Amino acid sequence: MKSNTYFKDSALAALRGNWGKAVLATLIICVIACVFTSPAVYTSYRAQEFMEGYSYTSISDMVALAADPDFEALTQQSNGTSALTLLVEIFLLLPLQVGFINAFRKLLVKLDTNIIGNTFDFSNYWRKVGGMVWMSLLTFFWSLLFIIPGIIKAFSYAMTPFILDEYPELTPVEAIHRSRMMMKGHKFDLFWLYLSFIGWSILCLFTCGIGFLWLAPYVQTAEAAFYEEVKAEYDINGGLY
Repeated sequence: MKSNTYFKDSALAALRGNWGKAVLATLIICVIACVFTSPAVYTSYRAQEFMEGYSYTSISDMVALAADPDFEALTQQSNGTSALTLLVEIFLLLPLQVGFINAFRKLLVKLDTNIIGNTFDFSNYWRKVGGMVWMSLLTFFWSLLFIIPGIIKAFSYAMTPFILDEYPELTPVEAIHRSRMMMKGHKFDLFWLYLSFIGWSILCLFTCGIGFLWLAPYVQTAEAAFYEEVKAEYDINGGLY
């Protein structure tokens, strides 16, 4: 396994001269996510704020809150926007996430500078949606066994978005399985790679989050270099483990 320095240097070399496109792609993704998730956040906040107007000192207060027509309307609105947001996350944001991640893999490996175009690559759409949904569900179910198993499985499945894009012949379940096989013995390596960016993450906080527009492409491209390394090792071993 190569060092974090190698992965990060490879990322910087690929991004050299392409930072503008990388930052713009990141900004577009952030704007899309904010536009479609803000209504659910806002309605939930309004419902919570309404609930704080009751003292909850007695059962009658809770009954009064439940019977309040304004609260019922807010609850229905919150549930509706939350359901809509979930659908948007599944059918738009998840495939965009796959495209965004692989845009930097293509930049790294193929020198393909069409970062924005590759981010909006919806080819094999249903495979990508199915793979990301199944991966999310598996991680969630493992998290129910306490946080640590969920975190471990999140690292185990981390290569799935790359595999979904690069190997269209694999089913979503096969893509997740291959990620799990690739990450055997390498989950801590990926954790260590993420941890190496902690200093940059702290600095980004002092820019009111604007710095993350640069950090996200850096991290994604370094992770793409990591993926190429574990994929090569997996191939050398004949995919037998």
